[in-house]
Amino acid sequence: MSIVDLSGVRLAYDTVAEEYAARMPDTRVESALDLAMVDAFISAVRFDSSVPLDDGDLPVPAEGPATDDGALPVPTGVARLASGTDRVLDAGCGAGRMSRYLADRGCRVEGVDLSPGMIAMARRDHPDLSFTVAPLAELPFPGGSFAGVMLWYSIIHTPPEGQARIFAEAARVLQPGGHLLAGFQYGRGTRDVGELYRVYGYDLQLTRHNYTADEVVAHAESVGLHEVCRLVRQPGKHERDGQAIVLARAD
Repeated sequence: MSIVDLSGVRLAYDTVAEEYAARMPDTRVESALDLAMVDAFISAVRFDSSVPLDDGDLPVPAEGPATDDGALPVPTGVARLASGTDRVLDAGCGAGRMSRYLADRGCRVEGVDLSPGMIAMARRDHPDLSFTVAPLAELPFPGGSFAGVMLWYSIIHTPPEGQARIFAEAARVLQPGGHLLAGFQYGRGTRDVGELYRVYGYDLQLTRHNYTADEVVAHAESVGLHEVCRLVRQPGKHERDGQAIVLARAD
């Protein structure tokens, strides 16, 4: 599995880090459908229906009508919070806006990004969270460290020959039963993202690679992850390409 040279990507994001953090401070660019997939990921990470209910565990809110005596149905899952296994890695966290979203919804988040400049912005804007500088292809964490790994538009600057290594690393740091969420522009070919920043006076080169949902699922399955669901939608306002999100689960 190849580790590709992303020094140009790191330089580009170091250059625009402060501008990026100012213009994208939160989830305002995500659609309601996109955030619904993130919320599904959060639910999958925080609650595991395969774990037997023990004393002290927090039950998943049960669904269905009450019984004749007014009692609610038996809970269908166990909150990971009680055992501290709800750690989530925001892999390719940028300036930390999605890390904030996850943390505000109960996940214990750690962020990692290739760009020291972006990590500096994340630490500045989210001082209560933990952020580390590292490439996705060489994550600095022991195996089985996380209940969830999110690749939110962070695979898009890596060419096809480098994708296998990213997914292998994500699978390595996932716990058994953990979940992966990958968001990306769908399609084929490449886009020159640098032109978006040249409007603001930055002279840089930055290429984005589009992938199909089938391609991403194939990478996930090759490292032992199994598709749970996917979202593929058409471009929204101000978007040039459609968007895709894949949720997968580790064995």
